[in-house]
Amino acid sequence: MAGGTFNIEGGGKNYEGRMITLFVIFTCVVAASGGLLFGYDIGISGGVTSMDPFLSKFFPSVEKKMKNSGDDGNMYCKFESQILTLFTSSLYIAALVASFFASVVTRKYGRKISMFFAGCVFLLGAILNGVANSIVLLILGRLSLGVGVGFANQAVPVYLSEMAPAKFRGALNIGFTIACTIGILVANLVNYGTSKIKSGQGWRVSLALAGVPALMMIIGSLFLPDTPNSILARGHPKEAKKVLQKVRGTENVDEEFQDLIQASEAAKKVEHPWTNITQPRYRPQLVICCLIPLFQQLTGINVIMFYAPVLFKTLGMGDDASLISAVITGSVNVVSTIVSIVTVDRLGRRVLFLEGGVQMVVCQIAVAILVWMEFSVSGVGSLTKGEANFLVFLICMYVAGFAWSWGPLGWLVPSEICPLEIRSAGQAINVSINMLFTFVIGQAFLTMLCSMKFGLFFFFAGFVIIMTIFVAFFIPETKNVPIEEINTVWKAHWFWGKYIPDDAIIDGTHNKGKVDLQEM
Repeated sequence: MAGGTFNIEGGGKNYEGRMITLFVIFTCVVAASGGLLFGYDIGISGGVTSMDPFLSKFFPSVEKKMKNSGDDGNMYCKFESQILTLFTSSLYIAALVASFFASVVTRKYGRKISMFFAGCVFLLGAILNGVANSIVLLILGRLSLGVGVGFANQAVPVYLSEMAPAKFRGALNIGFTIACTIGILVANLVNYGTSKIKSGQGWRVSLALAGVPALMMIIGSLFLPDTPNSILARGHPKEAKKVLQKVRGTENVDEEFQDLIQASEAAKKVEHPWTNITQPRYRPQLVICCLIPLFQQLTGINVIMFYAPVLFKTLGMGDDASLISAVITGSVNVVSTIVSIVTVDRLGRRVLFLEGGVQMVVCQIAVAILVWMEFSVSGVGSLTKGEANFLVFLICMYVAGFAWSWGPLGWLVPSEICPLEIRSAGQAINVSINMLFTFVIGQAFLTMLCSMKFGLFFFFAGFVIIMTIFVAFFIPETKNVPIEEINTVWKAHWFWGKYIPDDAIIDGTHNKGKVDLQEM
């Protein structure tokens, strides 16, 4: 390896400067608030679709089926409706399409402008949903929210990975996920509170309050600097160096800045990142950016996050009990994501992936067995209080396993493995595949539950087994490795190393092609 050595396990270079500064913390906290948009929407939709006044206004056929099924009907099928699931899942088709436009905007105009635009269109969607009086306006509002989610999920993880020091990149990047889990929890609490509004208009309040995280994103993005990587890529080296000095808390950033310059020069040679990412030298990044978001959705987590109140209600819990159970799982989600923040840069990505996978499989199989014992294939039955509590416990343990593994790492790993020249394209692929399968799972869940019954939980458990095996063999450890040196990890891997040419490794001594920093 030309120009120096790298200790992959130990984390590569240690640049000068404080490991973390208050300025970095501020920028990452503000940027991570973009996760509130995504999280609030995930949490709010399931609670709203379990409210009788909302169903009565927009989905009367579902309300009628639910009431007619009573206690003796098929519990698996009481909420089945393609139009109802379209309300939830339409957002993700919009996010999928928007992510491709967001990739271009993020690359050409910077991460900051994408976050600002995300907040604006999300605010518009919240207003449309809050005043909706027809299913058409309701879906239009959801589509607008989706555009906001697509832009935010494209820009925020990349922004966090580029701003954070290598040793804390995992923890700071997971700030996006912790904000997402807080958004889900807040949405569950809002749904519980608004369900008590006697006028029957509580659902409007729930949907309109999505404007709060949107305003936070809009205001916050006005005060954020863009990342040194992005500023440099757009041809402003002096400004990029000043931001890097402020971020690192030291004037002496020459070594790190030189690495950024080398990465930027390589990126400028790539005119068509969408074509280049298909080249063999980027095969590891392409495969991981495709499979990680696919696997993340096939854990089945969004079945729980979207439809927790509906699912608990389907399994025989009352209105209040189902909403309270959703609040409990949302709380577990937040706490467990904090565990990931504390451990991801100590234990590494692989340990969390593997442990979380095993935990999820065990819990999903246990849930399937419990539902089978009580409802069988007919869907007729009921849960005792003790059984209902045990079901909530199992789902909480499943959520915990996801929240410290596939939840945050599904966004962290794709955002940190791509070199600058394909980073926006890689993140766009990550977001678009995530949104596509979020739409598919969200749209199909209630129908799958009606058709597959308790077997649905075995279905997701099977995929978790497959993805855990994939991680064990094909995901290298990336903790503490500077983001511009990540190719050293791929080069050292038993399988992916053959795809990485020697010239893809940054020259650690900077003896070649050094830029005159005094001119900048």
